[in-house]
Amino acid sequence: MLDVAYRYGVRPLLFSLDPEAAHHLAIATCHRISESSTLQSIAKSTFYYSDSRLSQTLWNLKFENPVGLAAGFDKNAEAIGAWEHLGFGFAEVGTITSKAQSGNPQPRLFRLPSDRAVLNRMGFNNRGAAATAIDLQNYLSNHKLNIPLGINLGKSKVTEISDAKFDYAESLRSLYDFGDYFVVNVSSPNTPNLRDLQATAQLGAILAELNPINTANKPILVKIAPDLNDADIIEIVKTSQAFGVAGIIATNTTISRQNLTTSYLSITGKSVTEEAGGISGQPVRDRSLQVISLIWQTTQGSLPIIGVGGIFTAEDAWQKITAGAAIVQVYTGLIYEGPMIVKQILKGLITKLETHGLDNIQQAIGLAHR
Repeated sequence: MLDVAYRYGVRPLLFSLDPEAAHHLAIATCHRISESSTLQSIAKSTFYYSDSRLSQTLWNLKFENPVGLAAGFDKNAEAIGAWEHLGFGFAEVGTITSKAQSGNPQPRLFRLPSDRAVLNRMGFNNRGAAATAIDLQNYLSNHKLNIPLGINLGKSKVTEISDAKFDYAESLRSLYDFGDYFVVNVSSPNTPNLRDLQATAQLGAILAELNPINTANKPILVKIAPDLNDADIIEIVKTSQAFGVAGIIATNTTISRQNLTTSYLSITGKSVTEEAGGISGQPVRDRSLQVISLIWQTTQGSLPIIGVGGIFTAEDAWQKITAGAAIVQVYTGLIYEGPMIVKQILKGLITKLETHGLDNIQQAIGLAHR
């Protein structure tokens, strides 16, 4: 019933607003939930779903379920207390850079409803690592999170590529006490030349700079682009393994404009092929799945994968998991399907486990390869 109310009531209202304004409204609402035990109870009674068959331990962290919030939604870690009550098994905040930055000029966020997609060129707009660390310390000194919190780190736009490793290191030092895992984001298309950091030498230099800071051996993951060729993906995986990376997030948004139904953006009057930015949602689903499968096959399932890209249903999540993802993340699906999406996916995953005669979601990881 609530999904129908969202689809025919709330979503049309939100979609009547500018996309960035709608996002601010959503974050403000989740921030209120994060600060109010009453609202948390209401949210939990509505959106929370639990089944022990969905739980697993990964990197010595307990994930009650495999569906998390992807980076990009809670950019400034403003609503970290809301996500567990909305049913998520983990949440990833950011992307956070060492220096505060306003991001790219507006408009920079666009819905592509006919493609069930979002085009964004936000440009890592955030308050910076030091300010975010203060807010996290203030919140976590008075509240306990019951789900793992990931922190996604990016390069500041003003930092030269040659100094990127120091930029990531500064962010990690500032935020180290507050994250359960950290992500090296070298794959956003919206910071100039950032994707160059996926090259073996550049990525290796960043990881080498971070390792001495990681005194508690917290999981550090690398988030990669879907637009790389398979050979480059294999090289990134090998480099990541050589530096003890805990896992790979596959994938970020795509710069491909192939097979889109949307031809132009009415707000700018330009063809979608002329508009810069990365596309998330349905158009990246299949490539993300291919990348997950490639990483699983390359590592023989030894390197945990977080699958993200075009997850709207339990079937989408199941395909990612059976291809090799240990856990998955949603963002664009949340925009189109609303907050009931997590509960619906989790219930659907239980049905999948029962259909395949499996006792726990871990048994489904990589099932398509066996």
